[in-house]
Amino acid sequence: MGLEAKGHICAIENAADQKPADARLRDAEAALQADTNWAQVTLNSIGDAVVTTDLECRVTYLNRVAERLTGWSLSDALGRPLAQVFKIVDGQTLKTACNPAQRAMEENRTVGLAMDCVLIRQDGSQLDIEDSAAPIHDSDGCIKGAVIVFHDACQSPTQSSKLAYLAQHDALTGLPNRVLLSERVSRAIGLAKRHQHKVALIYIDLDAFKPINDSLGHAVGDCLLQAVAVRLIECIRDTDTVCRQGGDEFVVLLSEIEKPQDAARFAEKILGALAAPYQIGSHELYITASIGISIYPDHGTDELTLLNNADTAMYQAKSSGCNYYQLFKADMNDLRDHHRHIESQLHQALKEEALFLDFQPRVDVATGHLIGAEALVRWRNPTAGLMTPMAFLPVAEASGLIVPIGHWVLREVCQRLQSWRADGIEIVPIAVNISAIELRDITLPVRIAQILAETGLDAHFLELEITESNLLHNQIDASTSTLVELSHLGIRIAIDDFGAGNASFKYFKCFPIDTVNIASCFIHDMLDKQENAVFIKALISFGQNLSLRVIAKGVENQEQLELLKLQACDGAQGFLFSKPLSTADFCVLLRADQPEWQR
Repeated sequence: MGLEAKGHICAIENAADQKPADARLRDAEAALQADTNWAQVTLNSIGDAVVTTDLECRVTYLNRVAERLTGWSLSDALGRPLAQVFKIVDGQTLKTACNPAQRAMEENRTVGLAMDCVLIRQDGSQLDIEDSAAPIHDSDGCIKGAVIVFHDACQSPTQSSKLAYLAQHDALTGLPNRVLLSERVSRAIGLAKRHQHKVALIYIDLDAFKPINDSLGHAVGDCLLQAVAVRLIECIRDTDTVCRQGGDEFVVLLSEIEKPQDAARFAEKILGALAAPYQIGSHELYITASIGISIYPDHGTDELTLLNNADTAMYQAKSSGCNYYQLFKADMNDLRDHHRHIESQLHQALKEEALFLDFQPRVDVATGHLIGAEALVRWRNPTAGLMTPMAFLPVAEASGLIVPIGHWVLREVCQRLQSWRADGIEIVPIAVNISAIELRDITLPVRIAQILAETGLDAHFLELEITESNLLHNQIDASTSTLVELSHLGIRIAIDDFGAGNASFKYFKCFPIDTVNIASCFIHDMLDKQENAVFIKALISFGQNLSLRVIAKGVENQEQLELLKLQACDGAQGFLFSKPLSTADFCVLLRADQPEWQR
């Protein structure tokens, strides 16, 4: 059968023999040096599948295990190329793997098979294999062949251990997965029952991870998730567990706490750790999180209930804004069910184009002339009727629907303005609010440029409003870059709710701002006390000293307007002039030679 020492050997082990690879190779080599009959007996008795080839890599022998595992009989395999009988591919790419026999001969040394190697059997079925190969020498030391030892990887203790690990851990971050978390939560609850302490689950969802992942690519997104995992591990004790729940969601198990405030302190620590900047390649990224907390036995006595309640609390935190945590309360389930219902209806509203816009005019304080308007998105809910923006926009932000809604608003405003202009109507700039999530999307300038190109609208008729708090919750470098690109397009940039946030004035040097809108809360209080009016004047002076246009929002009476005139405010918006108008009514206003409030 050609067993003399002039061939290559491929050996595939099944469960019968678990010797180290080097030992199995030595056994096979020793058998080849014996006489033919003894070699055949030896090679058929070991737990490895053995294939030998000549110097041209043609098969000269298969033992019984090799016949069984490859699916080839010895008689059919003899003389065939090794690559035909012993066809191996990379398990990930399915590309043909390197010929181990040829490599062993060329390098005159023992070599290992590539990781994740898969044997394609004669019937086309696949078998995961692993191990190594070595050259065979004659008595004069000349290479006459090679020995390759490989085995059914599923029967390997190493592989079994690897598979067990993978079954309980996340492949990307190496963190425990939901399977292992479930085991540890059950164990923690059992110990808590015996020792009368509490257990906490902290459910973490990254705010606006999707725009980063979509705009910068999945490779950057994966690196960011890995960096988040490292920071979470650094926030907990050795007895606690961090699990990747899936996507951009993580769960922390605090195996032993005394009171809910202990979990709240961990949540605050996590929020602080995650908010620090991340350096991913050339990108400096910022990301915040929304956190929900449930406590055993206060909020549930089993793993599923605790997890669902922590998730519910997280959803409530996200609805409240970015970078918050919430402890579970019983009424949150009803609120979450309501929000999910709203979310489902919003999806349908977007499909059916059921949203619409109102426009609230802005006037020149000195002359009363119409100088612009703010676009306000509206929704007539099929069951609840006309809903205020505060009733559905927080749900849209929490669910990510704010991005397609924002895109629709931008396109609708641009189309409407250009349509009026085409009809010969003199148009004015329209302001559109941009959410924190949209501002994080570095493709925003490209998308708006495309809308402007498709509608034909001049860019200076579009103004984008970003609240002071949203601006600073985003990564400063990325926000600056995005706003600079938008400004270069000719789009106006406004800071909304100016004065109500906690911005450092130094940031106003960084951003290409054209307008600041004084928050309406200051206008409401400006007549109550002298210091309130002084503060308004200081805000107006600050903006104008930076060559910014200053708009007062929420003007409701003539006394407020007269004081704003004295303080030389540029523009105003509020019920004193007009409530938000429908598209048709605003068009009538644009056509009017003199607005009604000027008469």
